[in-house]
Amino acid sequence: MTIVAAADGSALGNPGPAGWAWYVDEGCWASGGWPRGTNNMGELMAVLDLLRQTAHVDDDLLVYCDSTYVINVVTKWMAGWKRKGWRKGDGKPVMNVDIIQAIDVAIKGRRVQFEWVKGHAGHPLNEEADKRAVAASTAFQARRPHDPGPGYPGAAPTVPVEPVEPDEDLLSFTDPAPAVSAAPVSAAAGTAPAAAVAAPRSAGEGVLHEVVDLERALLSDAVRADPELVGALLDPAWTEFGASGRRWSRAEMLAVIAPVGDPDLEVLSVEELAPDVVLLLWRSLTDAGSSLRSSVWVRSGGRWRQRFHQGTPEAARRAR
Repeated sequence: MTIVAAADGSALGNPGPAGWAWYVDEGCWASGGWPRGTNNMGELMAVLDLLRQTAHVDDDLLVYCDSTYVINVVTKWMAGWKRKGWRKGDGKPVMNVDIIQAIDVAIKGRRVQFEWVKGHAGHPLNEEADKRAVAASTAFQARRPHDPGPGYPGAAPTVPVEPVEPDEDLLSFTDPAPAVSAAPVSAAAGTAPAAAVAAPRSAGEGVLHEVVDLERALLSDAVRADPELVGALLDPAWTEFGASGRRWSRAEMLAVIAPVGDPDLEVLSVEELAPDVVLLLWRSLTDAGSSLRSSVWVRSGGRWRQRFHQGTPEAARRAR
């Protein structure tokens, strides 16, 4: 027996309020969404939820999608991205990797076929899935509950995936530049070489200047192109709260780190909170805009490492 379903996504603004849905028949469908997401997130999440809700059924699965992106992700690109540590051929991190990794897990051992259909062209299953995805995104836009649907009979409860959007954060600026090979960073260019991690200065002004130099190094493309160099600058207990509210762990950030085009750093204040603890307040400046940021650096074993970071975009200020 083959389960035949359509999966679709919707975003009002892209990014904006987003929804997803899959549809088998009037008694078997599901939908969901987020206050902010993209159409591709919705398309992927519809497929993921369908895989999860049918996991207990030993049947073939035929999925109609109007998104060639989703079909290519699952059937062509996903395996190669996984081998490369979830990076694309140009070195950039894979977008929507959280949902894609979940699909990689959910599809193992399944007999699944994808078939492209043209959207809004009268395909009955696609039209029903689209209608429910749009309804979900509209509900999130209006901040009212959406209808999640009856789901698949006998399915176990599933935990929704919270998608990761590119935040304007320290290590995940929007529109990252192509990856470049790691190379020594010139201090004259406003950054510190990676070797500076193990070369602490004396207490006082020297310490404060060193922390600023290391922050600049952490922003530089030459360091960001090599996760090992980034890892040398991050404390083992490092964490970050992104603009979207997501909490990033050290491992999560190192998995997606990439060059961002050497953004400018405007120092606002540097304060030694305690011996071997420094708080740096600064502003990042990019072509896309600016953000106010705070970083806490700690010194242990003679080495400074960043322990915490948080950033908040400045909507009214434009960079350069």
